[in-house]
Amino acid sequence: MRVSGVPTAYLPGLPQPRRALVMGVLNVTPDSFSDGGRWLEPDKAIAHGHELLVEGADLLDVGGESTRPGADRPSEEEELARVLPVVRALAGAGALVSVDTMRSRVAQETVEAGAVMVNDVSGGLADPRMLPFVAAAGIPYICMHWRAHSARMQEHATYDDVVETVVTELGDRLAAAEAAGIAPELLAIDPGLGFAKTGEHNWALLAGFDRLASLGRPVLVAASRKAFLGNLLADPQTGQRRRTVDRDDASAAVAVLAAAAGAWCVRAHAVRPTLDGVRVAAAWGAAPAGHDTGHDRPDTRT
Repeated sequence: MRVSGVPTAYLPGLPQPRRALVMGVLNVTPDSFSDGGRWLEPDKAIAHGHELLVEGADLLDVGGESTRPGADRPSEEEELARVLPVVRALAGAGALVSVDTMRSRVAQETVEAGAVMVNDVSGGLADPRMLPFVAAAGIPYICMHWRAHSARMQEHATYDDVVETVVTELGDRLAAAEAAGIAPELLAIDPGLGFAKTGEHNWALLAGFDRLASLGRPVLVAASRKAFLGNLLADPQTGQRRRTVDRDDASAAVAVLAAAAGAWCVRAHAVRPTLDGVRVAAAWGAAPAGHDTGHDRPDTRT
């Protein structure tokens, strides 16, 4: 893995700080794998969004549908009721809001309420109207690798070569997005860690970052608090998986490595340690190698 600390690409209209962006996660759901129900009430979700901004989040990713393995989908009306007031309030306060949805109607109404980007974990496969809407809206779009809805997605976690397959299938989705009229410079990709993937698949995709980057689009890495980290950190005596809320250190470590590899953005539940980490990665990558450190000079300290 190369260590650059500088993103491979950016998306227009979004911050370009010469480091990986940090996207704060705001789940407005009763059943998120990480914080199910904590931010379901709009007032609590809005307050938490402001907390993430104070911690330094560049973007807020607001979602009203849990995509944890086995989750059932809410109705479209319920998803809208969850996210619309939150998006409207946070965007109205000046936050850059991404809407995490697979539904074109939810995307449209939240964009009208102030969202500036669509994060579609289905890559346009769940709703055939999504790509045409994004093309007409002219906004950035994150296209994730996806094979099925959460209730059945792990049945599709079969690959001969997960990295090459994901790169190929993401390439197909990028082609579909461009065919629908989305400008290439508005497209980013996400390998979909945990979505129809085992832990081994996730690690292979992270190790194969350069192949993902070869698609020529900004890469979002969304590893925060996911089960494969809980498994890695399992109690060596009991085998019990580490709790989701106790995975933030490992999540930040993945974010740092992804940033060092050239990720455009990392998704985080705990923003402050993640931001600190990506800033370290950027400084390390920007430092000139072999410069004069003064070690050969006389020590003039008193």
